[in-house]
Amino acid sequence: MWAYESVFYQIYPLGFCGAPFENDGVLEHRILKVLDWIPHIKRLGANAIYFSPVFESDTHGYNTRDYTKIDVRLGTNEDFKRVCDELHKNGIKVVLDGVFNHVGRGFFAFQDVLKNRENSQYKDWFARIAFDGNSCYNDGLWYEGWEGNYDLVKLNLWNEAVVQHIFSAVEGWINEFDIDGIRLDVAYCLDRGFLRRLREFTDSKKADFFLLGEVLHGEYGRMLSEMNIHSVTNYQCYKGIHSAINSQNMFEIIHSLLRLFGPEDWTVARGAHLLSFADNHDVSRIASIIQNPAHLPLCYGLVFGMPGIPCVYYGSEWGTKADKSQGDPALRPCFEKPEWNELTDLIAKLSEIKKNSKALNYGGFKSLLLTNKQCIFERNRDGERVLVAINLDGCDYMAYFDAGAATATELITGNTHEFAGGSNLPPYSVQYWKI
Repeated sequence: MWAYESVFYQIYPLGFCGAPFENDGVLEHRILKVLDWIPHIKRLGANAIYFSPVFESDTHGYNTRDYTKIDVRLGTNEDFKRVCDELHKNGIKVVLDGVFNHVGRGFFAFQDVLKNRENSQYKDWFARIAFDGNSCYNDGLWYEGWEGNYDLVKLNLWNEAVVQHIFSAVEGWINEFDIDGIRLDVAYCLDRGFLRRLREFTDSKKADFFLLGEVLHGEYGRMLSEMNIHSVTNYQCYKGIHSAINSQNMFEIIHSLLRLFGPEDWTVARGAHLLSFADNHDVSRIASIIQNPAHLPLCYGLVFGMPGIPCVYYGSEWGTKADKSQGDPALRPCFEKPEWNELTDLIAKLSEIKKNSKALNYGGFKSLLLTNKQCIFERNRDGERVLVAINLDGCDYMAYFDAGAATATELITGNTHEFAGGSNLPPYSVQYWKI
């Protein structure tokens, strides 16, 4: 699967392109802005893009109006095809957000229910509708909204007409834009039978079509099996990374990684390829969470070094700050142009290291040294061994451990590293030793 050897770049298009929050119905060809960023994305080393919602919606993209039409605020289907074609020409895969649990109030079938009530041919397209109730919109009927959000009308995925409507749209995305995968919004809410059928459908339409599920916490290995998809979001380690670094307690993240990917029989996701990230469009920017700016590069040292598929959120590669308390729009800004600094340079180096390493793409996880402020762990596959060494402390640390070798190549700098007499970990450092 191509995704297992990839580095993802996430763009939230409505924010990235500076579109108005409310759908004003005015056609603007904003999505073409992505074309100007392709050189930056390639230089960063990303070879796959995950686009948050691009289809016609009421406001933020997750309240879909039309699964077949690019949001008018972003442009036309022809505009987006041009973007996808150019990305593919540059060796960059395209994954779109599939919001199949719910739709917006502007969705045509729900509008028909509001108009025709019990006589609507679409009344069974939605999870639960009570015509003797009411909603906060004073519709004269009640319906189920996702987690109490009534701008998100929950679909009935047991209804064959709904399933076929979604499958027809997905087939259109493949035929029209040649997309390479789908990120399934709130996958933990989706009916498992629907997910099984979706996997069978996409497998039949395009080889190596990637399905990524958004999940929060739980037994990731079991969830992957039950959902019959390729990957899920690793929120457990997302939280563990910044919590461990801020508290200077590396035991927290390393024990989480051992529980998920370690060598023991009880490991819950060994061999799985979860999506690894420092932040995304739903959480505070990592630069706003990490208390010591010197620790920020170390977050990415973990994201790229641990088992998983690394994903970088646009703007965070140069340390943009934003706090969730400021509201979602603050997390999803428009930048005039990309920036480049020492952090971006490190991420670009880590991207190339990861993509070209069998051990980092497919290897297991073994802890070799662990203290509150330092860790060294091993990734090993088919004879290739990569050791990741991190020092949170502001002073040098001399690490004594059995590396099983005399020398290694430090992949970030290209220098030779000798293990005899101990391994020095400089202050606030990450090193990748290939043996």
